[in-house]
Amino acid sequence: MSLLFSYRHLYYFWVVAKEGGMVRAAERLGMAVQTVSTQVRELERSLGHTLLRPAGRGLALTEAGLAAMRQAEQIFQLGEQLPAALREAIGSPVVRLTLGVSDALPKLAVRQLMQPVMQAPGLRLLCHEGKFDDLLGDLALHRLDVVLADRPAPANPNLKVYSHSLGSSPLAWYAPPAWKTAALENFPRSLATVPVLLPTGHAAVRTALDLWFERLGIRPHIVGEFDDSALLKTFAASGMGVFPAAELVQGELASRYGVERVGACEGAAEHFFAIAADKKVLHPLVWMLVAGKVMATSLQAKP
Repeated sequence: MSLLFSYRHLYYFWVVAKEGGMVRAAERLGMAVQTVSTQVRELERSLGHTLLRPAGRGLALTEAGLAAMRQAEQIFQLGEQLPAALREAIGSPVVRLTLGVSDALPKLAVRQLMQPVMQAPGLRLLCHEGKFDDLLGDLALHRLDVVLADRPAPANPNLKVYSHSLGSSPLAWYAPPAWKTAALENFPRSLATVPVLLPTGHAAVRTALDLWFERLGIRPHIVGEFDDSALLKTFAASGMGVFPAAELVQGELASRYGVERVGACEGAAEHFFAIAADKKVLHPLVWMLVAGKVMATSLQAKP
């Protein structure tokens, strides 16, 4: 690769610009003023533009100088990070896992599902949340190592991704203190009168909930529907109403949101999947995730 200019000359220019003059720059660099001036003029000659102009007793940047300074700032800031990057590279080995999380998946469940890999030595986790279809596209392009979702990938011959079941968790109903007594009275019929918060159809579990209500002949008193499960729980905890959630996270629901279980949602469950771009050659931590899958039936909280 041929260079049109010297990075050493660029560095001298950068110091002169930051110090505001040749004399102060020469003092900082421990060089003669004439030497620094010559190096900067050489940079201007190689670039074909004047970078500095006299301004009072010092120097100021020209328009070309401002553009050069912006680039120089980025270049030398990166250079300052190089020693730390090398120390990291030759230190403890780092295993990066780039994870996509479907925005319909409950965030408390994600932490539980990730338990098999969280203690892996040298783990560096890069976590991205997004829409299910967008994440599958990134996975197919190998921008992600794995996607966690509440549904398997759809059959698509143009999308080479593979779904691995991580198990499922029964659903239950939870209530903040303000609605616990009313929800418990004649449950689950009480859901026709107490305020109910539900996930939107964006979440796969909504279909299971709608079928559960239909099977029991209950018309729920819905006061809120949410795409984001964490937002749903936040509103519920504030006293807005009762809501369904996987029993897998019952303990964390109680400790974090102060809600209590009021009854089972029998026959309805939330399912969890790890979706990878290669069926056989998996990232080692994805193998660990799939092999050590969290089966919610063994972890579910007891009523």
